[in-house]
Amino acid sequence: MTPSDASAGASAGRWSNLDRPPLNAAALQRALVTGDGLWTSLEVVAATGSTNTDLAARAEGLPEGAVLVAEEQTAGRGRLDRSWVAPARSGLFFSVLLKPGAAVPQERWGWLTLLAGVATATGLSRAAGVDTGLKWPNDLLVTVDGEERKTGGILAERVADGVVIGIGLNVTLTEGELPVPAAGSLALAKATVTDRDPLLRAVLRSLEQWYGNWRAAGGDPASSGLQETYAAGCATLGRHVRAELPGGRTLTGTAEAVDADGRLVIRTAADEHEAVGAGDVVHLRSVH
Repeated sequence: MTPSDASAGASAGRWSNLDRPPLNAAALQRALVTGDGLWTSLEVVAATGSTNTDLAARAEGLPEGAVLVAEEQTAGRGRLDRSWVAPARSGLFFSVLLKPGAAVPQERWGWLTLLAGVATATGLSRAAGVDTGLKWPNDLLVTVDGEERKTGGILAERVADGVVIGIGLNVTLTEGELPVPAAGSLALAKATVTDRDPLLRAVLRSLEQWYGNWRAAGGDPASSGLQETYAAGCATLGRHVRAELPGGRTLTGTAEAVDADGRLVIRTAADEHEAVGAGDVVHLRSVH
């Protein structure tokens, strides 16, 4: 085999699925790592266990704004250590390093998960023409054939001097490739764009804008517009829900608000209000 034959073979392998071309790392770096914005580096790897695990391990020696993207995750994680697995190049799997520092009191850092949800939803709305809802606290929802389905999730992890935020998003998964029937993808939701390069640019630019506004406001969710925008896009509010809380306790009622601390306020059948800061929320039905 000549060198040109070997090169052609490698190229064919790299592009073996023409519907799922690899990300253009050089073009993404030129577009996003500009020297005067939030993003300071952007690396694309072919495969890894978890971008969150990798970036968290390197966070102490990196400046804010590092981005790590994987074409495939073999051990991707969601909340409660649930696995997140999808075919190579079928979605966006990436993590970013944010270091709010003294500009934002640490008790407000919990808003970063909700902020990432708002930024992803607004970025996708602009770039892909698809309405993306938010399920408290960290799921991204799309509508497929009139049914609400999860197409993405967000996982935030504290590191020594900041937070690593991981975002996983199903882009071109087909019905047969879905890990569970309740999952969805942008393609199944009839997005106008499924090219991952412009989608990643849109989400990262939206995240930069929302993070900048929130940080400039000292992390205040009200004055930065974050709390209002999250509530407007939150599919959980107004629903009858069951919250499965740490310690095995279950709370059922109507999700009425997201408070200033990012907690979900649930009104029980006894007309009592309880703010939930952590837990697994199940949508039961809309309240009319």
